[in-house]
Amino acid sequence: MKVFKFGGASVKDAAAVKNVSAILARYPNQKLLVVVSAMGKTTNKLEELVSALYAQDYRIYAGLLDELKAYHYDIAAGLFAEKHFHIYQELEDIFEHLSQLFVKPLADNRSFQYDQLVAYGELISSKILAAFLKDQRFSSAWLDAKTLIRTDNNYQQAQVDWDKTNELCKQHILPLLKEVDIAVTQGFIGHTAEGFTTTLGREGSDYTAGILAYCCEAESVTIWKDVPGMLNADPKYFKQTKLLSQISFKEAIELSYYGASVIHPKTVQPLQQKNIALYVRSFIDPEAPGTIISANADRDHHIPSYIVKFKQVLVTFSTKDFSFIAEKQLAEIFAALASMKANINLMQNSALNFSVLIDHHQMDVDNAKALLGAKYHIRYNENLELVTIRHYNDAILAEMSANKTCLVLQKTRTTARLVLQTH
Repeated sequence: MKVFKFGGASVKDAAAVKNVSAILARYPNQKLLVVVSAMGKTTNKLEELVSALYAQDYRIYAGLLDELKAYHYDIAAGLFAEKHFHIYQELEDIFEHLSQLFVKPLADNRSFQYDQLVAYGELISSKILAAFLKDQRFSSAWLDAKTLIRTDNNYQQAQVDWDKTNELCKQHILPLLKEVDIAVTQGFIGHTAEGFTTTLGREGSDYTAGILAYCCEAESVTIWKDVPGMLNADPKYFKQTKLLSQISFKEAIELSYYGASVIHPKTVQPLQQKNIALYVRSFIDPEAPGTIISANADRDHHIPSYIVKFKQVLVTFSTKDFSFIAEKQLAEIFAALASMKANINLMQNSALNFSVLIDHHQMDVDNAKALLGAKYHIRYNENLELVTIRHYNDAILAEMSANKTCLVLQKTRTTARLVLQTH
């Protein structure tokens, strides 16, 4: 069995869905578990829907819902010639349910409400894809992810119950794939023991593919993207990018940890445990080999990789009484940052100073001063870049910092990180 994951860009319109069908047709008589994301930018719209729901703004809520309905009906119209095709009734039922949500009591836990609503993006896309495959005479079936992935009730960032999920996957997926060749399910979605919908975090569909492959002991996972594979840098910011044709699980985890956006950070871990190969391939050019991620580390160091985070804030805390920054002080600072939900991208300390680098949208300096200003001087620099380079050399470091001021430089044997200020 192979696991294929198709993201939002790969099913963004009717032509894209037909292209997915053409890719699947390249694997006749093979057992495929297909994990699909919400279509296009649907998740963003559904998040706006949650905001309108809590604002109790019916005009915005109804307008967003009409946009979503028109978008998905337009895709359906490009796929199904007959208006009485059953998928239209399924879509009508879903959008009627979403419409009725506005007049129902709101959950006190916004994250709970978020998961119950936003998960409809994957539900709709998987229903449309499964219906189209059926219409094209594929041996296929739709499968509800809420019967597969059991989680805790940490809504929006649910943690997987691996033992129960393993049991459910073997109970539902393997028997189904004895009856059909292709099972279509949703990424991003799980369920609690009580049956409530949970989500695994934004971009969690890759993680879903890893979870299901692990539990079913799949032969491989392929993530179909609009890029030729994993590149050594983001082509939006670097002119001469190179394909990483083969890297190790360890390298992939390191790159995703530092912010490489091609693979969800949690995806690789379950695959590594069972040595299940992960492919990143192009749905635009499905004949291209793409990238293979496996246990083989022989080529990890051949090509340097670059990861850049923009709009960073470097915040430095200094004790007012000139005491050392030790465990007690670090605990106070970490607790304050955690309460602000500020994720640390880099940190560095000396005897009297502790510095952290944080995304601009997460760093509320005034709040930090309110929480810590009594004990600490707080200084900060804004509009910085964090550049991470795997397998660097001195020439690369000089090139990256040319015409910029380097505020922080951290190096290990394999990784260099620079905090840069543009003149």
